[in-house]
Amino acid sequence: MQRGNFNDILAFVAVARERSFTKAAAQLGVSQSALSHTVNGLEARLGLRLLTRTTRSVSPTEAGERLLFTVAPRFEEIEAELEALSDLREKPAGTIRITAGEHAVETVLWPKLVKFLRDYPDINVEISIDQSLTDIVAQRYDAGVRSGEQVAKDMIAVRIGPDMCMAVVGAPSYFVKNSAPKKPQDLTDHNCINLRLSTRGSLYAWEFEKGGRELKVRVDGQLIFNSTGATLNAAVAGLGIAYVPEDLIKPHVAAGRLRRVLEDWCQPFPGYHLYYPSRRHSSPAFALLVDALRLRG
Repeated sequence: MQRGNFNDILAFVAVARERSFTKAAAQLGVSQSALSHTVNGLEARLGLRLLTRTTRSVSPTEAGERLLFTVAPRFEEIEAELEALSDLREKPAGTIRITAGEHAVETVLWPKLVKFLRDYPDINVEISIDQSLTDIVAQRYDAGVRSGEQVAKDMIAVRIGPDMCMAVVGAPSYFVKNSAPKKPQDLTDHNCINLRLSTRGSLYAWEFEKGGRELKVRVDGQLIFNSTGATLNAAVAGLGIAYVPEDLIKPHVAAGRLRRVLEDWCQPFPGYHLYYPSRRHSSPAFALLVDALRLRG
């Protein structure tokens, strides 16, 4: 096979992972036509079709799957080793990519990042706000932030936030017209404000626990958001019942704008953890960030 540069393989990997020429082109900063030409050239050079293309989707062929799962990890190792060369610099530097939910960013990450970024001006942090359980390895994030119970067993997890609790709330004006639910199952008769998980596209099932009994309730209502903040605002406006982190509702409950229900069914659970692959080569910049985010005491 004629030897070429590795840009065409990197282009193929981006398309195969994204399952889309459009998304991969945006990620790589090239035009869709240029990307298609590059991948076509790789296929011609190999004498194999690597991608199956239809008008609606793109997926790897058997040969494409083999190339993706054998060659792509080696590029990641090379990138990690190159990044590790920052050990030789006097100042920690580099870009750290993190995926986290909106609430985690606002309550845990951002308050600590303000000081961290001022202390280390050569370190860049990219945060992608995503409510779903993103595959950080496949999407090439350095780390993710989720509650402790959502972190996979094969990940290194560092606790960065205290225990949490969810709350079910509605405005007093809503409960004037609707009786308060006595048990989670009663929520199916109410106008509930749903949260859609952006990556999976499904609606979040509300989780409850009492006396060792766990329940998941799929609710229905007029409104669906992919933002916790918008969900809370809709509840304050009296448009339905919301299921949101407890810390967000406290000032509204104290001011009489919201009323909490089903409190005995909302038990504490492990707070936010920063997690990352165990095989990741930790750069000085990443190690400093982990230490800055770590929960003390």
